[in-house]
Amino acid sequence: MVHILEDPALSPAQRKSEIREVALEAFDVAEAARRALGAHWPKRTPAERQEFTALFETLLERGYLSRIGEYGGERVQYVGERVDGDYATVRALIVTRKGTQVPVEARVRRRGDRWRMYDILIENVSLVASYRSQFDRVIRTSSYEELVRRLKEHAP
Repeated sequence: MVHILEDPALSPAQRKSEIREVALEAFDVAEAARRALGAHWPKRTPAERQEFTALFETLLERGYLSRIGEYGGERVQYVGERVDGDYATVRALIVTRKGTQVPVEARVRRRGDRWRMYDILIENVSLVASYRSQFDRVIRTSSYEELVRRLKEHAP
């Protein structure tokens, strides 16, 4: 990612496209979507799961990939990892230009010979848990259909 962000030969459109490609290769959107929907996932049909995963991917792109362009020369410092079978946690620090250290933890899962992220914690706040809490609140106070409607409404 850093190499893409720092490559002066790339146009903004090329940079965005390459960032998206790398991010979607590294991030297991289907697993993150399943975890974000939590207890409501098993109640969904295969078609609903597919639709929700696509909407969740759009949500992630809009909320996070679009912000990667705000990169300002921060360094990523590897801290350590813990592997437990097909799951692992990778800890790092993002070090800002001013020297502030922001703890980041990636939760990854091995599928075949590849490790892919399904959650990321920034300053101990889980992306998946945050979405799960929001999604659960909408479903419990309204309905799953209302959650989907809201996700579609905010999709580009």
